[in-house]
Amino acid sequence: MEKAKKYDIIILGCGPAGLQAAIHASRKRCSVLVLGRPKRSSLYKAHIENYCCIEGVKTGKELLESGIRQAQGFGVDFLHEDAVKTEIDGSSGFLVETESTTFKSMAMILATGVSRKGLGLKGEKDLVGKGISYCVDCDANFYKGAKVAVFGNGSAAVHGALTLRDIASKVYLITTGLDISPGLKKAIDDGIEILQPRKIKELVGQNQLEAVILDDGTRLELDGLFIELGAKGAMELAAFLGVELDPERFTHIVTDKNQATNVSGIFAAGDICGLPYQMAKAVGEGCIAGLSAGSYCQKRKREAAKK
Repeated sequence: MEKAKKYDIIILGCGPAGLQAAIHASRKRCSVLVLGRPKRSSLYKAHIENYCCIEGVKTGKELLESGIRQAQGFGVDFLHEDAVKTEIDGSSGFLVETESTTFKSMAMILATGVSRKGLGLKGEKDLVGKGISYCVDCDANFYKGAKVAVFGNGSAAVHGALTLRDIASKVYLITTGLDISPGLKKAIDDGIEILQPRKIKELVGQNQLEAVILDDGTRLELDGLFIELGAKGAMELAAFLGVELDPERFTHIVTDKNQATNVSGIFAAGDICGLPYQMAKAVGEGCIAGLSAGSYCQKRKREAAKK
């Protein structure tokens, strides 16, 4: 078996959290490898206009590509493959197996984001960023004066509809049945048209969402559709390593103020650590995780040199 290539730090995920972590970790004089596919980042098809010091609207693709170039400039290595297996390698660090190679590291940063729950309809993925969004907080302002709908059954869907009510010209809340508190139900007013119990059966539009077809045959002409079904974490790798998850839903990783998990040498940042799913939070946590992982590796090296 070929000997695993060693890095001080391996980062799983090349979204904004992973990239910022890589930049700061590399500046701590650590060798860094980033694994993942930029196109799978939730930022890739998004549009950003509310990030400090960036004026106008920027595409997520543009920001990610810029971040990768910046990290490479600091000596960070990239491999656009997913980690398929991770394990603790005794007391020396971690082994990470990708689709083609096995690597070894002293520390690891989990920044894989979360998998957005979709409807699973034909053409859905092609319309993301072209009328379909999974985050009202991220994209609501792109639909000023527009006709939009929110699909979901929980508080995320209702809060999304309430946010859009003050921005869009028409808001539909499509639900199979609301499962929310009485107080939140009272907050829904005449500015939101509730369609229930209804499901979306078809999406209409090629390069831009034009309408949705409901299960009763109703056709709703729309400029935008927000799918607010929550998000599920990609937790399998973390759970296998013994990383602590939030005790209520087991969908996010628990970290301290240094973005450290309960497992020594493993840090986490970004959406995988919980709400809000915003680039600003991801970048901030990535910065902390990168610095913390870098300091951890430096300490380990000093200890090894004394022996």
